Amino acid sequence: MSEVVLVTGAASGNGLAIAERFLADGAAVVAVDVSGEGLERASSDWAATPDRAARLHTVVADVTDADQVEAAVRAAAERFGRLDVLVNNAGITGDQRATTLHETPIDQFDLVMAVNVRGVFLGCRAALPIMLEQGRGVIVNIASVAGLVAFPGRCAYTTSKGAVVQLTKSIAADYAGRGIRANAVCPGMVHTPMTHWRLSDPTLRAAMLERIPQREIAEASDVADAVAFLAGPEARQFNGSALVMDGGYSAV
Repeated sequence: MSEVVLVTGAASGNGLAIAERFLADGAAVVAVDVSGEGLERASSDWAATPDRAARLHTVVADVTDADQVEAAVRAAAERFGRLDVLVNNAGITGDQRATTLHETPIDQFDLVMAVNVRGVFLGCRAALPIMLEQGRGVIVNIASVAGLVAFPGRCAYTTSKGAVVQLTKSIAADYAGRGIRANAVCPGMVHTPMTHWRLSDPTLRAAMLERIPQREIAEASDVADAVAFLAGPEARQFNGSALVMDGGYSAV
């Protein structure tokens, strides 16, 4: 067993790919998701071999609930003895009402901020004492290119991802001298269940591709590759970074 990794939002999309990547690399993985059914489906594939089954632990938890997040992190430390990498991946865009600022219902704004920002804060808050005691640790927060350039008609989402980028920098500023690295991954459009409705529409897909100089949509495995890099020793000088992977979207 090389490392112990906790991944939130691990039952689908980017989180599923990230968990699969770390399992394939030989890590012990604590997969956290609010959907017990989703975790059960994913873990049935992950645990197909005895080796992987021994390195996998699933926890049903809502990342907006402090007690549940604390319990998930505690479960990782108790099961595997430590926590080397925390990947705060769980996130939402809000429903179709979460558009421009004056049209976004307050409850939708609050929900997006709760999952995307409070969830990351709670995950880091629970994991940092363990990492400080160990004298080392890596945090990778899944932000978005929307945290750097605004997505039109997505006020709540854009605001939340900008907050994640700055929260990541704050962690680096405060904890880099104590052996902890924190970085954010900022993907552009990625083909996941959350974006399927848009990408399955030929007109919407074409409009999106037209805005991406590379003219292709990323896969969840691309995000997993970026996370694996930032979590590894090759990225030892990355701290407080926002690693953009958007096919050139934010360059034009």
